[in-house]
Amino acid sequence: MTEYTLPGVSPGERDRQQEFAARVRAILEAQFPERPPRAFVHTYGCQGNVADSERLKGQLAAMGYVFTEDREQADLVLFNTCAVREHAQDRVFGNVGALKPVKEKRRHMKIVLCGCMMQQAHVVQRIKRSYPFVDLVFGTFAVHRLPELLYQTLRGGKRVFETTETAGEIVEGLPVYRDGDFKAWLPIMYGCNNFCTYCVVPYVRGRERSRSPEAVIEEARELIAGGAKEITLLGQNVNSYGKNSGDGVTFPALLRRINALEGDFKIRFMTSHPKDCSKELLDAMAECEKAARHLHLPFQSGSSRVLRAMNRGYTRQDYLDLIAYAKKVMPDLSLTSDVIVGFPGETYEEFQETLSLIREVKFTSLFTFIFSPREGTKAITMEDPVPAAEKSKWFAELLKTQEAIAAQRCAAMLGRTYEVLVENETKENDGRLTGRTEGNVNIDFPGDPSLIGRYVNVRVTEAKNWVLAGELAL
Repeated sequence: MTEYTLPGVSPGERDRQQEFAARVRAILEAQFPERPPRAFVHTYGCQGNVADSERLKGQLAAMGYVFTEDREQADLVLFNTCAVREHAQDRVFGNVGALKPVKEKRRHMKIVLCGCMMQQAHVVQRIKRSYPFVDLVFGTFAVHRLPELLYQTLRGGKRVFETTETAGEIVEGLPVYRDGDFKAWLPIMYGCNNFCTYCVVPYVRGRERSRSPEAVIEEARELIAGGAKEITLLGQNVNSYGKNSGDGVTFPALLRRINALEGDFKIRFMTSHPKDCSKELLDAMAECEKAARHLHLPFQSGSSRVLRAMNRGYTRQDYLDLIAYAKKVMPDLSLTSDVIVGFPGETYEEFQETLSLIREVKFTSLFTFIFSPREGTKAITMEDPVPAAEKSKWFAELLKTQEAIAAQRCAAMLGRTYEVLVENETKENDGRLTGRTEGNVNIDFPGDPSLIGRYVNVRVTEAKNWVLAGELAL
């Protein structure tokens, strides 16, 4: 629960929003003379959204809000939404609908929707038509304007919608409210230029824009000084960092600069696109002692024909060649990936190519999804003859394949000792802690909660399928 104020390169806009924040604070102090106003913030989707929410919460804190986990006691409810899959979108609409009776009881409550879904015209129209109790809607390009938009909402008494697409200026200097001190998200760029045929990200996040290396390094320094033990660099495609900035600092160069900072911490990054994953980057990972030996490199499909239909920009063999080089320079590398099952036109034989790639690479873990059609993308217009029930069978087959690989990996870890970052107590609240290895593998072990946020050595004593248990190694 730490507040940071980051150095900025857009002082005019930052100062303007600070003026609006002061005005909102004055309104709220008059409205709530006996207690501070309470805000409930919920984030859907990726780590990029989590990082955006930290900046949104920072601005809310600057306006006088404190935070609550009880939405029914909140004076402001903010949902930061995700548009990548239909399931996440449906959850948002369901949870927004559930707020209607709450607002009927608490008419002063302000309901705010933002994020990727709100950058889509058809979603905004649905909100206008079917959810009249929603007060404020804004898209991904207006995160820094929350004070101004909330001021308009509080003063005007009318619903406010701000979903215009801009050039996507990066506004530095926003206050950041982080929910934890030892694990930190550090955005280094925004947007995407790839236009994969199934993905809405370029439409809702805009074109690629990189933060200046100075701003990134300064934030990293502040995180380290604040006790961060793990810093995850974020971007829709971090491998493209710096390509259009003109300062010559590429992602491998940025990785080396952060690695050179003093402190006891590890560096992770995501998401990494295979078509831009270079040997230079893999060499930098191998040479940087603070770079975690973990690479998340989404391959999506093992079929070169399907990859062309997805507009991924690489072939099956290109991907396997990258993996071979990565394992050559980092023999202890842990690999994770994303997979889409049932892309329009995919045959069962092509799906089998995906399974064979999984068996060949032997990923530590996979994030697996059945294709979800997204309005505005090219894939939604493609013929999709395979029924949903058949895709679900393929999906189950993929899970079974990966579970067998994970079980073998866990069995091979038995008896070995690993350095883990202790993250929290187990959900069972049984005196055990859970930690994560450098390779992104979770291990549960008995320990005192005072160890949370520290690196400790844990010896694996039990491997049940793909679940690991251990004990502290003194």
